[in-house]
Amino acid sequence: MSHIQLYFAKASTFSQRTRVVLLEKGIDFTPIEIDLQSKPEEFLKISRYGKVPAIKHGDAQIYESAIINEYLDEVFPEPPLSPHDPAAKAIARIWIDYANTRLVPAFNKLLRGKNTQEQEQGKREFLESLLYIEQEGLGKSNGQYLLGDNFSLVDISFYPWFERLPVLEHFRNFSFPSQTPRLQQWWNIVRDRDSIRAVANPTSFYVERFSKILGEPSAVAR
Repeated sequence: MSHIQLYFAKASTFSQRTRVVLLEKGIDFTPIEIDLQSKPEEFLKISRYGKVPAIKHGDAQIYESAIINEYLDEVFPEPPLSPHDPAAKAIARIWIDYANTRLVPAFNKLLRGKNTQEQEQGKREFLESLLYIEQEGLGKSNGQYLLGDNFSLVDISFYPWFERLPVLEHFRNFSFPSQTPRLQQWWNIVRDRDSIRAVANPTSFYVERFSKILGEPSAVAR
């Protein structure tokens, strides 16, 4: 089997997803960090959208983290990170879609909203997302992870935004709601996995980064 080249960026949430999958499966790969402000031509030939992550695996050139991760789970089936049953796999895909289309936009709207009104809307939507995961995900799971006892692509799809919750607390005075005890327990378990710890960035990295992006001082406690 051909060697994998991973194109990624350290600060990229979506890159972190794929890096965790590679580590969980023990797949040997060559990491190639991309400067997203100056993307090399080689990278743009592989990632047609110009986004990270992207992988080159033999003749396969794949981008979009959810698609990459499912590809890796099929080509390297052990340990499995998604259910074998077609119906259960469909539910997993629905949850991954929920992360991409509900949680992530709400997070971004809360953090990067252009005015207070947009940020407040983002706050409501993000809170609704957290409560939905608490009740409909972990509340109905028969284990400590979102799909039960096994860590999966679903958990990996949500993980990076929880690592960035301190940014919301710092800049938007938002923290874990008290109505989400299962979610907080889930995060405490997930964050302690070796693969997560290996790709995690410290809070100071995010605060400094977003203070530049948002144009807000990093030293001011909110």
